[in-house]
Amino acid sequence: MGKGWRAAAALVPGAALTGWALAHRALLAAGWRDLVAADRTWLCAALAATALGWVAVALARQGAVMEPLPAGRLLAAQFAAQAANQLTPAGIGAGAVNLRFLRGCGLPLGRTSAALALYSLAESVARVALLATLLLAFPHALRVHGLVPAGGTVVVVAAGTAAAAVLAGATAVAVRPLRRLLRGFLATALADARSLHLRPARALALWGGSLAFPALQAAALVAVAHALALPVPAAHVAIAYLAATCLAAGVPTPGGMGSVDAALGVALVAAGAPAATATSAVLGYRIITAWLPALPAAVVLGALVRRRVV
Repeated sequence: MGKGWRAAAALVPGAALTGWALAHRALLAAGWRDLVAADRTWLCAALAATALGWVAVALARQGAVMEPLPAGRLLAAQFAAQAANQLTPAGIGAGAVNLRFLRGCGLPLGRTSAALALYSLAESVARVALLATLLLAFPHALRVHGLVPAGGTVVVVAAGTAAAAVLAGATAVAVRPLRRLLRGFLATALADARSLHLRPARALALWGGSLAFPALQAAALVAVAHALALPVPAAHVAIAYLAATCLAAGVPTPGGMGSVDAALGVALVAAGAPAATATSAVLGYRIITAWLPALPAAVVLGALVRRRVV
């Protein structure tokens, strides 16, 4: 019975993503036509940046736990999480895949949850820090007809991040049954975080990987923009990506579909791109970083489920 359940579960990711692709075939076809006519050298650079992004995530995930994890399986789990993320909002799919992976590696549930939370915090902090640094260097990158003052995006993003954190904390404290769980979780998370930061190799892996991932994703968008001859400086494209993903985090959708896409299109136009070219860049970026790897990732996820890795 257990083997039959796992065999059926292994087929679910591929079937779900195939159904999703069929439902969005017109959008995929439009984006694909734009990519076929684009500069293939830059498209290969975008694919390389995307692949390195999974390595960066695996590095950060290793940095979030004290125990050494099997490198090959860890990297495969991050690739498989790509498929799960296309079907669930707010990174829940990737979190679930990594939760089962870490549990399969022998980590107790409390420490596994703490590791996932530490990774999410580090990645969010690194993304906002990278955006703030670039905006300080290029303060006029995202000025929308004078409505947003130079550097104002930093304030908006910081305020949005702080508001989300306060809301989450207030909800947990206000709901009485969650208070005890929250105290226990925080105690475990803080103890693990202190131990990890006493080991320079783990701290470097955590923060280096967390910083490298959004940087590589931004680099992938820059490469797509170059492939489509988008008339926007590379630094401004990177800022547009970081600002869009930070602001769209408050509207969780499966794989960021819709929320990130809309925010990214607006950010590219704000950075100076024509609307039509910005739309093509967003579609091209989506195909390379999310839709093209989705089916192979679903196959890998199914294999990991069958082998009880996740």
